[in-house]
Amino acid sequence: MPVAITSYEFSVFLHITAVMVGFGATFAESVMFPVAMKLNARHLPYVHRLQLTINQFFALPGLVVVIATGFYQVSEGNWEFGDFWLSATFAIVILIAGLLLFYFIPADRKLGPMVERELAGAGDGEVVLSQEYQRATMRGGIAGTLTGVLLIVAVFLMVDKPGL
Repeated sequence: MPVAITSYEFSVFLHITAVMVGFGATFAESVMFPVAMKLNARHLPYVHRLQLTINQFFALPGLVVVIATGFYQVSEGNWEFGDFWLSATFAIVILIAGLLLFYFIPADRKLGPMVERELAGAGDGEVVLSQEYQRATMRGGIAGTLTGVLLIVAVFLMVDKPGL
């Protein structure tokens, strides 16, 4: 029995896989900082490098695939960008792309070296993180939480398609 799969179905598979691979690991980022702090602040450079790697090599390429397959599905399916669920999801994806490119990736590029300097300054003594670093990581936590909620809303919109 031959397996028949249409290009549209394959596009849906790629779309869902890109969401899983691209954004699945980003949810783990929410616990990286607190776990590192409970162990030892000296783990924080690793946290920033790991987040940067996840965002550059998983989330960003996943986002590109999601957008490309999404456009394909709209062009081939019975969908219109005027549908609320679709335009809202597209707006969420664009917002997340902006956050990745203009906030998360630059923040980890800045915060990694910042905390390395602070750790070096502490030498073998107790690590006291600067207020600037603490404020920046708090903003990152808030932005990460917002992004996670937006991803969940996008999944809801894609699955439920309210208004249809």
